Amino acid sequence: MAESPPVREACLYSPVKAFLEAQGYAVKGEVEGCDLVAVRGDEAPVIVELKTSFTLRLVFQGIARQRVTENVYLAVPPFSTRTTRRRDALALCRRLGLGLLAVRLKPEPLVEALLDPAEFRPRRRRERLGRLLREFQRRVGDPNEGGTNRRKVMTAYRQDALRCALYLNLHGPTKASAVAHDTGVARARAMMYADHYGWFERRVGTPRGTYGLTPKGRAALDEYGDEVSDP
Repeated sequence: MAESPPVREACLYSPVKAFLEAQGYAVKGEVEGCDLVAVRGDEAPVIVELKTSFTLRLVFQGIARQRVTENVYLAVPPFSTRTTRRRDALALCRRLGLGLLAVRLKPEPLVEALLDPAEFRPRRRRERLGRLLREFQRRVGDPNEGGTNRRKVMTAYRQDALRCALYLNLHGPTKASAVAHDTGVARARAMMYADHYGWFERRVGTPRGTYGLTPKGRAALDEYGDEVSDP
């Protein structure tokens, strides 16, 4: 079975032209370096840059065209699925004030306006800001090297859990109140009860609220023990 010929930028031109003409625009190609220019009455012109895929080069072209008009679209073939690539492309275009068109060629030409050009006005999410600052303030030292992903991120929560685990490793099964007091980890009881990492176990036949360390917890100390000091 013969392979389909690769999509060329020029293949996108006719569907986009027809799409705009149906909205009352007069359309011409390759005007002053722009792939497509559309004009309707006294409105600001529309510029469309065509590419066979969403690339950084295409984004740069769109930004350059914004020096001429605020109505700039990027046109590319449809994203294969609703993946993070499509979501990220939309987020980038939205932030830059660029429009985005998806141009399907088969079984029949179809243009879908995924995003229209508009001024970007970021919405600050105070809960995220609060969470970021709390994590920054609670984290002891700077245990993570920015840009690396070979090791799990050492969060403030993990640091507290490691302090509790180290204490139990040194002192054996202990009541949660004593762990919290001696380590300074105020949330020790709740952490050991929730046991998100599988490091702690409530001991049966001991005073209520007594916790010990699991084999998984000891393994975590072998891996991360250098990140915490003795309580």
